[in-house]
Amino acid sequence: MEKWKQFLPYKCVLEGGTGEIVEKRSRFLAEVRRVETEGEAVAFVEEMKKRYWDASHNCSAFVIGRRGELTRCSDDGEPSGTAGRPMLEVLLGEGICNAAVVVTRYFGGTLLGTGGLVRAYGAAVKAGLENSRVAVMRYGTRLRIGTDYSDIGRIQYILGKRGLSQENAEYTDRVSLETVVAAEEEERLKKELTEATGGRAVLEAVDRYYFIDKG
Repeated sequence: MEKWKQFLPYKCVLEGGTGEIVEKRSRFLAEVRRVETEGEAVAFVEEMKKRYWDASHNCSAFVIGRRGELTRCSDDGEPSGTAGRPMLEVLLGEGICNAAVVVTRYFGGTLLGTGGLVRAYGAAVKAGLENSRVAVMRYGTRLRIGTDYSDIGRIQYILGKRGLSQENAEYTDRVSLETVVAAEEEERLKKELTEATGGRAVLEAVDRYYFIDKG
């Protein structure tokens, strides 16, 4: 197994958002936030409870870790399994990690029943996610490419064809630039660049990290 296979892609919240639904006059206000630790998630839940102190319920769910190693949810007084668990299931179903959501309910005077609550809390989370910035994070390599002026056109064509970035260009006696490539594509890119330049291109991996997949 190649080394990169241990670094699987994952989805995370880059920027939280809010959403609202109304069901039989009950208002469900969802707020999504990016969190990195359980402590951050707990603090966020407490913040929302203080902000909406007059609400009927402030139900919550969060997922921590790239593989969803830690999950928690709370019904906050709603019937067991009708709020926190459906909220958590939406996050897990979307494959989103390092995110917390609080759904605040203002009771509208009409009971929704178990099924109605499950649907309402799940729908509120989806509304919040729709207004959040969610991205796929992919593990990759920042590759520095050095070459002669005669080869730069070929290199830029290959990078452009693959939809790869062209960054930090320097023009001295030689040309160098950097690109970020997904780990599983690294060796194929190196081979293509080497063949296109007759081995004249100098390729150096300067860093490896998770980056936002814009594809």
